[in-house]
Amino acid sequence: MTIRALVFDAFGTLAEIQDQRRPFARLARVSRDRRQRELLMTRAISLKEAGRALGGDRIDMAALDADLTAELASIRLFPDVVGTLEEARARGLKVGIASNLAAPYAEPLLRLLPFKPDVCAWSFEVGYLKPDPRIFAWLCERLDVAACEALMVGDTFRDDYAGALASGLHALQLDRRGHVGCQKPAVTIRTLHDVLPALRHLSESVSGGQTGSVGLS
Repeated sequence: MTIRALVFDAFGTLAEIQDQRRPFARLARVSRDRRQRELLMTRAISLKEAGRALGGDRIDMAALDADLTAELASIRLFPDVVGTLEEARARGLKVGIASNLAAPYAEPLLRLLPFKPDVCAWSFEVGYLKPDPRIFAWLCERLDVAACEALMVGDTFRDDYAGALASGLHALQLDRRGHVGCQKPAVTIRTLHDVLPALRHLSESVSGGQTGSVGLS
Protein backbone atom coordinates (compact mmCIF):
# COMPACT_ATOMS: atom_id res chain seq x y z
CA MET A 1 0.00 0.00 0.00
CA THR A 2 1.35 3.40 -0.97
CA ILE A 3 -0.42 6.40 0.50
CA ARG A 4 -0.12 9.48 -1.73
CA ALA A 5 -2.72 11.71 -0.12
CA LEU A 6 -3.90 12.53 3.39
CA VAL A 7 -7.49 13.70 3.75
CA PHE A 8 -8.73 15.36 6.92
CA ASP A 9 -12.13 16.15 8.31
CA ALA A 10 -12.43 19.80 9.31
CA PHE A 11 -14.10 20.54 12.63
CA GLY A 12 -13.29 18.15 15.45
CA THR A 13 -10.18 17.07 13.56
CA LEU A 14 -8.29 20.14 12.33
CA ALA A 15 -10.13 22.83 14.26
CA GLU A 16 -12.65 23.50 16.98
CA ILE A 17 -15.24 26.19 17.63
CA GLN A 18 -14.52 27.35 21.14
CA ASP A 19 -17.68 29.43 21.52
CA GLN A 20 -20.30 27.04 20.22
CA ARG A 21 -23.68 28.60 19.47
CA ARG A 22 -24.85 26.21 16.67
CA PRO A 23 -26.93 28.69 14.64
CA PHE A 24 -27.26 26.41 11.63
CA ALA A 25 -28.30 23.45 13.78
CA ARG A 26 -30.95 25.60 15.46
CA LEU A 27 -32.12 26.79 12.09
CA ALA A 28 -32.35 23.22 10.80
CA ARG A 29 -34.69 22.27 13.64
CA VAL A 30 -37.26 24.74 12.30
CA SER A 31 -38.02 22.46 9.36
CA ARG A 32 -39.31 18.89 9.52
CA ASP A 33 -38.24 18.29 5.94
CA ARG A 34 -34.94 16.42 5.91
CA ARG A 35 -34.17 17.59 2.38
CA GLN A 36 -34.54 21.20 3.42
CA ARG A 37 -32.26 20.65 6.41
CA GLU A 38 -29.63 19.03 4.19
CA LEU A 39 -29.79 22.12 1.99
CA LEU A 40 -27.89 24.01 4.70
CA MET A 41 -24.78 21.91 4.09
CA THR A 42 -25.15 20.91 0.44
CA ARG A 43 -25.60 24.37 -1.06
CA ALA A 44 -23.38 27.44 -0.79
CA ILE A 45 -25.95 29.62 0.93
CA SER A 46 -25.62 32.20 3.66
CA LEU A 47 -27.32 32.04 7.02
CA LYS A 48 -29.83 34.68 5.92
CA GLU A 49 -30.62 32.79 2.71
CA ALA A 50 -31.10 29.62 4.72
CA GLY A 51 -33.39 31.43 7.11
CA ARG A 52 -35.58 32.67 4.28
CA ALA A 53 -35.76 29.18 2.80
CA LEU A 54 -36.66 27.45 6.05
CA GLY A 55 -38.67 29.79 8.15
CA GLY A 56 -38.91 33.34 7.01
CA ASP A 57 -40.46 35.61 9.64
CA ARG A 58 -40.64 32.87 12.27
CA ILE A 59 -36.90 33.02 12.90
CA ASP A 60 -34.93 35.61 14.88
CA MET A 61 -32.24 36.02 12.25
CA ALA A 62 -30.49 38.84 14.09
CA ALA A 63 -29.81 36.54 17.03
CA LEU A 64 -28.65 33.71 14.78
CA ASP A 65 -26.39 36.07 12.84
CA ALA A 66 -24.79 37.27 16.07
CA ASP A 67 -24.23 33.67 17.11
CA LEU A 68 -22.61 32.86 13.77
CA THR A 69 -20.28 35.83 14.09
CA ALA A 70 -19.26 34.68 17.57
CA GLU A 71 -18.61 31.14 16.36
CA LEU A 72 -16.50 32.18 13.39
CA ALA A 73 -14.38 34.43 15.60
CA SER A 74 -13.72 31.54 17.98
CA ILE A 75 -12.39 29.00 15.46
CA ARG A 76 -8.98 27.69 16.51
CA LEU A 77 -6.68 24.99 15.14
CA PHE A 78 -5.77 22.12 17.42
CA PRO A 79 -2.11 22.30 18.51
CA ASP A 80 -1.11 19.21 16.49
CA VAL A 81 -2.37 20.51 13.14
CA VAL A 82 0.32 22.82 11.76
CA GLY A 83 3.24 20.47 12.38
CA THR A 84 1.37 17.49 10.93
CA LEU A 85 0.35 19.32 7.77
CA GLU A 86 3.80 20.80 7.21
CA GLU A 87 5.49 17.42 7.64
CA ALA A 88 3.00 15.81 5.25
CA ARG A 89 3.75 18.45 2.64
CA ALA A 90 7.51 18.03 3.20
CA ARG A 91 7.14 14.29 2.54
CA GLY A 92 5.46 15.00 -0.78
CA LEU A 93 2.02 13.89 0.28
CA LYS A 94 -1.03 15.60 -1.13
CA VAL A 95 -3.34 17.13 1.46
CA GLY A 96 -7.11 17.37 1.20
CA ILE A 97 -10.12 18.20 3.34
CA ALA A 98 -13.49 16.43 3.23
CA SER A 99 -16.10 18.07 5.43
CA ASN A 100 -19.84 18.26 5.97
CA LEU A 101 -20.01 21.98 6.41
CA ALA A 102 -22.15 25.07 6.02
CA ALA A 103 -20.55 27.60 3.69
CA PRO A 104 -19.65 30.40 6.15
CA TYR A 105 -17.25 28.19 8.11
CA ALA A 106 -14.86 27.27 5.31
CA GLU A 107 -12.94 30.49 4.71
CA PRO A 108 -12.21 31.25 8.40
CA LEU A 109 -10.75 27.75 8.74
CA LEU A 110 -8.62 28.04 5.61
CA ARG A 111 -7.12 31.31 6.84
CA LEU A 112 -5.72 29.49 9.88
CA LEU A 113 -4.00 26.67 7.99
CA PRO A 114 -0.27 26.90 7.18
CA PHE A 115 -0.98 26.43 3.46
CA LYS A 116 -3.93 25.95 1.14
CA PRO A 117 -4.86 22.26 0.83
CA ASP A 118 -4.56 20.69 -2.59
CA VAL A 119 -8.29 19.94 -2.69
CA CYS A 120 -11.19 20.79 -0.39
CA ALA A 121 -14.35 18.68 -0.71
CA TRP A 122 -16.79 20.90 1.12
CA SER A 123 -20.26 19.38 1.17
CA PHE A 124 -21.77 22.77 0.30
CA GLU A 125 -19.73 22.82 -2.93
CA VAL A 126 -19.82 19.14 -3.86
CA GLY A 127 -23.51 18.73 -3.08
CA TYR A 128 -23.13 15.50 -1.10
CA LEU A 129 -22.71 14.73 2.58
CA LYS A 130 -20.30 12.20 4.02
CA PRO A 131 -20.58 9.21 4.13
CA ASP A 132 -21.95 9.40 0.58
CA PRO A 133 -19.30 7.71 -1.63
CA ARG A 134 -19.66 10.49 -4.19
CA ILE A 135 -17.95 13.07 -1.99
CA PHE A 136 -14.93 10.77 -1.58
CA ALA A 137 -14.89 9.97 -5.31
CA TRP A 138 -15.05 13.70 -6.12
CA LEU A 139 -12.12 14.34 -3.81
CA CYS A 140 -9.90 11.53 -5.08
CA GLU A 141 -10.50 12.46 -8.69
CA ARG A 142 -9.35 16.02 -8.07
CA LEU A 143 -6.40 14.88 -5.98
CA ASP A 144 -5.49 12.61 -8.93
CA VAL A 145 -5.12 9.57 -6.71
CA ALA A 146 -6.88 6.22 -6.57
CA ALA A 147 -9.11 5.74 -3.55
CA CYS A 148 -6.71 3.10 -2.21
CA GLU A 149 -3.91 5.70 -2.28
CA ALA A 150 -5.73 8.06 0.10
CA LEU A 151 -5.97 7.98 3.89
CA MET A 152 -8.94 9.67 5.58
CA VAL A 153 -8.53 10.98 9.12
CA GLY A 154 -11.55 12.17 11.05
CA ASP A 155 -13.25 12.13 14.42
CA THR A 156 -16.59 10.55 13.49
CA PHE A 157 -17.01 6.83 12.94
CA ARG A 158 -19.90 6.83 10.46
CA ASP A 159 -19.01 9.80 8.28
CA ASP A 160 -15.21 9.74 8.33
CA TYR A 161 -14.04 6.23 9.15
CA ALA A 162 -16.74 3.87 7.90
CA GLY A 163 -17.66 6.16 5.02
CA ALA A 164 -14.09 6.32 3.77
CA LEU A 165 -13.54 2.57 4.04
CA ALA A 166 -16.77 1.87 2.17
CA SER A 167 -15.54 4.19 -0.58
CA GLY A 168 -12.21 2.38 -0.96
CA LEU A 169 -9.99 4.73 1.05
CA HIS A 170 -7.94 3.82 4.07
CA ALA A 171 -9.01 5.44 7.31
CA LEU A 172 -8.04 6.36 10.84
CA GLN A 173 -10.48 7.56 13.46
CA LEU A 174 -9.21 10.39 15.60
CA ASP A 175 -10.23 9.87 19.22
CA ARG A 176 -8.80 12.88 21.04
CA ARG A 177 -10.58 12.21 24.33
CA GLY A 178 -10.27 8.44 24.43
CA HIS A 179 -14.02 7.92 24.30
CA VAL A 180 -14.17 5.40 21.47
CA GLY A 181 -12.21 2.62 23.17
CA CYS A 182 -13.29 -0.77 21.83
CA GLN A 183 -16.90 0.23 21.26
CA LYS A 184 -16.37 0.78 17.54
CA PRO A 185 -14.41 -1.52 15.19
CA ALA A 186 -12.06 1.25 14.11
CA VAL A 187 -8.32 1.82 13.85
CA THR A 188 -7.88 4.79 16.15
CA ILE A 189 -5.30 7.42 16.98
CA ARG A 190 -5.30 9.93 19.82
CA THR A 191 -3.54 12.85 18.11
CA LEU A 192 -2.67 14.00 14.61
CA HIS A 193 0.97 13.59 15.55
CA ASP A 194 0.28 9.86 15.15
CA VAL A 195 -0.90 10.08 11.53
CA LEU A 196 2.44 9.99 9.74
CA PRO A 197 4.05 7.39 12.02
CA ALA A 198 0.90 5.29 11.58
CA LEU A 199 1.32 4.99 7.82
CA ARG A 200 3.71 2.04 8.05
CA HIS A 201 1.64 0.37 10.78
CA LEU A 202 -1.61 0.87 8.94
CA SER A 203 -0.73 -1.55 6.18
CA GLU A 204 -0.16 -4.34 8.70
CA SER A 205 -3.37 -3.52 10.59
CA VAL A 206 -5.52 -3.48 7.48
CA SER A 207 -4.03 -6.56 5.84
CA GLY A 208 -4.28 -8.48 9.09
CA GLY A 209 -7.87 -7.48 9.69
CA GLN A 210 -6.97 -5.87 13.00
CA THR A 211 -8.84 -3.06 14.68
CA GLY A 212 -8.17 -0.90 17.72
CA SER A 213 -5.50 1.67 18.46
CA VAL A 214 -2.53 1.91 16.12
CA GLY A 215 0.56 0.78 17.98
CA LEU A 216 3.36 3.28 17.55
CA SER A 217 6.92 2.89 18.71
